[in-house]
Amino acid sequence: MFLENTVNHKEQFGWIEVICGSMFSGKTEELIRRLRRAQFAKQKVEIFKPTIDTRYHDEMVVSHDANEIRSTPVPAAANIAILAQGCDVVGIDEAQFFDDEIVKICNDLANQGIRVIVAGLDMDFKGNPFGPMPALMATAEYVTKVHAVCTRTGNLANYSFRKTDNDKLVMLGETEEYEPLSRAAYYYAMKKNEGK
Repeated sequence: MFLENTVNHKEQFGWIEVICGSMFSGKTEELIRRLRRAQFAKQKVEIFKPTIDTRYHDEMVVSHDANEIRSTPVPAAANIAILAQGCDVVGIDEAQFFDDEIVKICNDLANQGIRVIVAGLDMDFKGNPFGPMPALMATAEYVTKVHAVCTRTGNLANYSFRKTDNDKLVMLGETEEYEPLSRAAYYYAMKKNEGK
């Protein structure tokens, strides 16, 4: 459960919120929800995503439920620090695709009094921690892990199983390429793939 930060006007520090989980778990949906609330409160909000994520739209962050919010695509984390000046809230989607500098950028923004909301996959398709996400989770004040529903068992899913033979770490895809699986279903699917 996410708890709102209490406001202390004497303390001029922001904080970091991380929303993580598997594919199809609602990470981007939750990111958009929080950013819209901040916009409604008349806070200055900027949203960023990596330029490589063009699945739905070049300049919009779009959830699987087709909710969307305008964003600025950036090639590297360093661009965020420059473009986020003067903001109250910074949103970052698909943080796992950024370089490790994203951790320093997020902490620097929070130290400047900015609320930083980051969404990303916590594990890659092999079940390993993904990119800078573990370090972001460790330094964040709030971490929300969301879950999909396993397509094979109906249990909570926290693994993103890749259905294709592509072994590249970064491969953009949707339901044709990935499916959310529970621990047991993922274990058996990986065992089956080892036998091929």
